[in-house]
Amino acid sequence: MNTNELHRGRLIDHLQLVTRDLARSKRFYQAVLDAIGLPLGGEGPGFFWADELFVSTPESPAAAGQVTGRVHLAFQAPDRAAVDRFHRMAVEAGGTANGAPGERPYHPGYYAAFVLDPDGNNIEVVHHGPAQRSATSVQITF
Repeated sequence: MNTNELHRGRLIDHLQLVTRDLARSKRFYQAVLDAIGLPLGGEGPGFFWADELFVSTPESPAAAGQVTGRVHLAFQAPDRAAVDRFHRMAVEAGGTANGAPGERPYHPGYYAAFVLDPDGNNIEVVHHGPAQRSATSVQITF
């Protein structure tokens, strides 16, 4: 009998954004990832990816020939400095400021910034304040 494992704890398995200009989007998202300390996972003809984020051209087999509509996507930051860094670096990389770094009223300690990517998607980086994860994921073995 085989043992299988599932890891739960993340709501999103992956997110695909389809862009009009892959090079411009890669420059933007590389800056975002650098700001929060995550590496680019890889790239190929017509796409690049990092962790659960996949960005492609409309010609990608998974894109069905359509650019995605406006999306709101939030990345977690390890601290407020990363939020500040994101805002500066994302704007320098071609994004449009859409909310300067600062506290938001969502809950105490919620510190975030917003930048529109080259396709108009609203990209947020947020630090939730002092907190500790209970686990990176929940492991289910069957």
